[in-house]
Amino acid sequence: MSSDIRQQIRDLLKTHNGVLLAHNYMRDEVQEIADITGDSLALSIEAAKTSADLIVFCGVHFMAESAAILSPDKKVLLPRPDAGCPMADMVTAAELESLKRQHPGVPVVTYVNSSAEVKAHSDICCTSANAVKVVKSLREDELIFVPDRNLGRWVAGFVPEKKFIFWDGFCPTHERMTVQAVRQKIAEHPGALFVCHPESAPEVSALADHVCSTSGMYEYCRTSPATKFIIGTEAGILYKLRRENRGKEFVLASPALFCPNMKLTSLEDLLISLQTLSPVVTVPEEIRLKAKRALDRMLAVPRD
Repeated sequence: MSSDIRQQIRDLLKTHNGVLLAHNYMRDEVQEIADITGDSLALSIEAAKTSADLIVFCGVHFMAESAAILSPDKKVLLPRPDAGCPMADMVTAAELESLKRQHPGVPVVTYVNSSAEVKAHSDICCTSANAVKVVKSLREDELIFVPDRNLGRWVAGFVPEKKFIFWDGFCPTHERMTVQAVRQKIAEHPGALFVCHPESAPEVSALADHVCSTSGMYEYCRTSPATKFIIGTEAGILYKLRRENRGKEFVLASPALFCPNMKLTSLEDLLISLQTLSPVVTVPEEIRLKAKRALDRMLAVPRD
């Protein structure tokens, strides 16, 4: 049955000149059928480069918005419109504007895990992979960091000369990974390297051999001579890690590392979305242009 669904999905993508994107945290079977897998913003950037007329985004709502921001000429589908992001929902544009009024002239650095409207009220965006470089690129010695306090505090450790005003947001999935759970895994797997995402709580990141984005984890685990890793991010990343590193072992740092929103999208949802060409995600043009400015400013930051 599933093979028949996969074939129908591929046929419909061809019919509609579509490209299928899947975030690293999606279900294994969704990643398996995707044209491109990766981090949220990287997916949108790659999709914008394609000649596709249709983008089908298997992820959560803010990710589909980013695709709509960068590809206004393409139709963007989000198979599960109820797939949201609790951290992105922890800040609104109105709340951000209120904070900005309390700190006039202080630039706002906003993590891409945020709504298009919040991006539109920001000066520059960042990803977990480039956040340190983005902050270092600012000439100001004070900044507002939105919405992830954990990522912000991790970044602050690399730029002690700057003052951070942190929004009190967080990723519930990464926050559920406790020091106790990680220490237990380290004890159970002596010699394994612990790699975690900077969305983790600071006391958890402090235990890590390496802290990086999901794309960074793929690179680190592929190039490391180590053969066993304890992975401190959402369980969906294990699919590609295991597929690309056949001789290495990967252990999830905590059984709590499952994001319910990232696991909503099924092959059946994907098929229905392609059959109905819905639900469509759009961003009002005024918001899109302002949000794109914040993203463009981030993309202009030198990588080296």
